[in-house]
This record gives sequence, structure tokens and C-alpha cells, in this order.
Amino acid sequence: MIYNNLIYLIIVIFLLSANTVPALPQIAPLPAFSLFIGKALAFAAMTRFFLAPRRLTTADQYFAAEQRLSMLAVFFLALDIYFLDCQYYITRLPLFGSLPVLTSLGGIVLFFAYLALIWAGGCRSYGRILGRQYEVWAFIRTNVTANLPIILPWLLLSLFFELLLLLPFADLQHFLRSSWGEMSFFVVFFLLLSVVFPLVITRIWRCRPMEVGPLRAFLENTCRRHKLAYADIMVWPLFEGKALTAGVMGLVGRFRYLLLTPALLRALTLEELEGVMAHEVGHVKRYHLQLYIFLLMGFGLIAQLGSYLFMYVLLKSDFFYAFSEMLAKKTDVVLVFISTMALLVLMIVYFRFVFAFFMRNFERQADLYALVSAGVSAPIINALEKVAALGGKGRDEPCWHHFGIGQRVDFLQDCEKRPAQVARHHRKVYLALVAYVMVLLASALTLWQLPSDLLEQAPMTRLAGLYQEKMVEEADNPMWPRLLGDLQHNRKEYGAAINAYEQALSLQPLQPDVMNNLAWLLLTAEVRLLRNPVRALMLARTAITLKQAGYIWDTLATAYAANGLLAEAMAVQEQAIASDPVNAPYYRQQLEKYQQLLEKD
Repeated sequence: MIYNNLIYLIIVIFLLSANTVPALPQIAPLPAFSLFIGKALAFAAMTRFFLAPRRLTTADQYFAAEQRLSMLAVFFLALDIYFLDCQYYITRLPLFGSLPVLTSLGGIVLFFAYLALIWAGGCRSYGRILGRQYEVWAFIRTNVTANLPIILPWLLLSLFFELLLLLPFADLQHFLRSSWGEMSFFVVFFLLLSVVFPLVITRIWRCRPMEVGPLRAFLENTCRRHKLAYADIMVWPLFEGKALTAGVMGLVGRFRYLLLTPALLRALTLEELEGVMAHEVGHVKRYHLQLYIFLLMGFGLIAQLGSYLFMYVLLKSDFFYAFSEMLAKKTDVVLVFISTMALLVLMIVYFRFVFAFFMRNFERQADLYALVSAGVSAPIINALEKVAALGGKGRDEPCWHHFGIGQRVDFLQDCEKRPAQVARHHRKVYLALVAYVMVLLASALTLWQLPSDLLEQAPMTRLAGLYQEKMVEEADNPMWPRLLGDLQHNRKEYGAAINAYEQALSLQPLQPDVMNNLAWLLLTAEVRLLRNPVRALMLARTAITLKQAGYIWDTLATAYAANGLLAEAMAVQEQAIASDPVNAPYYRQQLEKYQQLLEKD
């Protein structure tokens, strides 16, 4: 269930991080608290009902029920976040409002509380089905510690990032708040954390070094034959030592640990243990741990591009604005909610299909390493069969992240009969990785090429369409071409803006602001062929007779300067300073510029 909980916890972290803490709760505190307690009691009753020993007779049934209840826990937490405003109340706790990561941490603790209800309700059934006895609190504690490594990297990264933002260094804050700066920080810090994190995990899981003796000597000799560098071989007391599993952690030998549970050590022969060790070595030799990190970071890039394009399409959609109006919510609130749900779907699809595809095939590569290194498949196959028989899971039960044990055994037997299958499988994995890298490169290139104001352009495009419709419906109203001209001017669509301003003036000639804006455009357009200083001066002169405002005086001064009349420009700029003291510093800069140009002449 740890792999399933990986997805659930990633979803929870995403939901908590994407939500904005409201200034005020939607529901008054007492009704909200009553709804929360009622929902929690209902969830506890559901766990006892669906995980009751009389309902569950096989491991498959138990794990299926636990998975459904975990998904329900995610849904209930979403209700707490979006409707009961749990984060609002969390920020009211001492210290929790000071850092956003602490608010998210409070939400994660709440999710673990839901999971604890599941573990408490299923403890008896789990123990009876697997033939083991667990104390309820010990069972909950074991599950919590098993899942902590999933959230701890995110917690440390976020906490350190937010603490850096509190430092009084403006340049550092500017860099970290930029999209590339934030991404660079997380990549570098995550890689550093990945190196030393296995040491932390072994402490959390209460692993202990394997005692010196014949068994340890045998395993150490196995590692030497495979030329595997490692820090230690550890006994892993997962589920009070009753789970049958092994693992390897660590990117570099100095911080690499080999983990084996006591139950596995008791169940397997030396030959079978050697097959298991070879399997774990296979993960190291094929760089699977590094590739998992690469796949996790790859999702960040894909998600960034996907959310960017999705929001752009959404902002151009009439449905989005109609939906916002129907909900009587601000468009930015609805945009965050819909894009969050879309990104959530993308995350589930990515981890259940893309990430899981590589996990399953990496597992087969590790199995093949055990086969090739031993020359026969019997050691690893016998170990897998024992794990299936003693671990409570059916041999033919499908597994989305590792393949079912029956599938793995059949594949190994097929490869032993037809050795060419080994190279074929490795080639399949390499080609898939190449295709994945190509997708990432295409995503990065697309992100690089996209304009930084793409999301701002989307609603502007829709707004321009509305203005154009209004210009047809109310052909005699000068307001619509004026608004369209301002919009196109801001979008740097200068030719369209000039046409709109000209149309507004043809409908109502004496509009000082329209004249001023058109004059400014004719003076400053980035497309130099569109500039017309002479016409701009005529427009600005007329505009200032109709409205004496600082910004119009400034336009007139710019027009005089563009036509080589610097003395007139300075005199007019003085008028701008006198009429608009608020913007006087900018006008003085302009005045100094004209003074310097005049002195050069």
C-alpha cells in the first residue's frame, strides 16, 4: 500500500499547496466544526464496516477495501480544504500562520488522522488474514513511519525555501520568486537531499545494522562479487519485522543501505537470499534510483507546461466565463479551482501510467540481473514464490507498479528459455527513456518559446472580440473603438490600435484622451514605420487645448522633442511638472534628457 499512498500523499500535498487560505471562512466556525466532527464519525463508522473481519477473507479483499477507503479519505480532506476551510483554522494555531508550509503540514496531519482511522479499523482483519497479531497503536505507528519518507523531502525542501525567502536579501528573494529560480533551487536541493536522505530514513524506520555472523558475511561476499559499494546492510523492522520485503536506498555508495526484513531473512534460503540481493544490486547497476528522481522532476516540467496551456485555453473559452458567472465567483477563484482539478487528473494519469510503466519495467530489469548473474532463474523465482505464499497476496494478483508475482515468474522463465528476450527488454526500456527525454526536451523548448504574458493575452483576446462585436452592434458609439484601441495598444498590436483610435475620432473628433493615446503611439511604437511625429504633434496640440493634464503635457513635450523642437519640449515639460506633482520625478527626468540633448546641439 506504500506505493498507493505515494500517489494519495502527492495529491494531498498538491491540494493543500494549490489552495489559497481565505480571509474569512465560508461557513461559521460552529457549524463548520459540527460538520467536520459528523463527517469524521461517519468515516470511522465506514472503516469499521468495510474492514470488518466478517466481510474480508482474503488479502486481495482487504487491500482493495483499504485502497477505496484511502481514496475516500482524499475526498473528505478535499471537502475540509475547499468547503470547511480547514487551512483557515490551521493558520490560527500558534506559529502555523507564519509559514505556508506549516499550514500545509497541518493539512497532512489531518489526512494522516483519516488514514489512522483506516488502520485502526483494519488492524484485526489484516492480522487475521495474514496470520499475524498486531497491537492497534503499533500497527498505526508502523504505517505512519512507513509513509513518512514520502512527505519528508517535500517538507524539508519547502521549509528551507520559505526560510530563505525571509532573509533580508532582495536579489536572492527576486531570484527565488522567479519561475526558473524556484525550479533551480528545488532541483539542486532535492539532489543534495537525495544523497543523504537514506541515512535519515533508516533512522525513522528504526533499522539496525545486521549482526556480525555467517549470514552477514555471506551477504557481504555477495556484494563484493557484484562490486557494489554500500554503507551498511540493515535489518528493517517493517510491520514489527513481519513483512516480507527488501530494498536498496542511496545514490552513492557512502550513503547506500541494503534493507532486509527479519521475516524475509527467516523465510529464505541462502541461495534465495542471494537472488534477492542480486535483484537489489540490479536496481543500482541500472541506475533506477537516479532515474526515479529524473522521472519525478520530469513531471514538474510536464505539469508546468500542461497547466500553462490549459489555463490559456480556459481563459479564451466563453464557457469558463459563463461558468464563473453561474457560480457567482470571481474568475481567478474559479480558474485556480478548475486548473487545480485538471492538474490533479494529470498527476494521477502520470503516476498510474507513465511512472508506473517505468517502475514495472525497472523491476523486470532487476529480476533479469538476478537471472543473468546466477545463470539460472531458480533463486529469484523461488524467493518470489515464497513471498507470494507467505505474504498473503495472491500469486496472480495484478500489481500496477511491480507486475504481479506470477507475471514476473513467467517472464523470468521465458527469458531463461529464450535469452534474446533479456536484451529485447533492456532495449524496450532504453527506447522508452529516449522517447521520454524527447518529450521533456520538447516541453522545455515549448516553455522557453512561450511568451511570458501568454495568460494575460488570453482574456485580452476574448475582450477584443467582445469590443469588436459591440462596435458592430453600436456602430455610432465611440467608446468601443476607443476601448479596443487601448487594449490593442497594451498588446503592442500597434496597427490595429491606430485603426481603432482613428475610428473613434471619426465618430467623435474632440476626444483629448484618444488624441493623446494615438499621439503617444505614433511617437513610441516599436514598429518604426508606424511612427509619425508630425501628426503626433498636431494631435497633442489639439488635445492639450481640450484638457490640461500632466500626461498630455508630457506627450506634447515628447512630440516637440521628436520634431527637433527641444526648447519648446522643455517649456512644455515644465507645464507637466506644475500640473501633476505626483508624477513630477518622471517629468523631471524627461526635462533633464531634453536639456542634455539641447546642450549637445
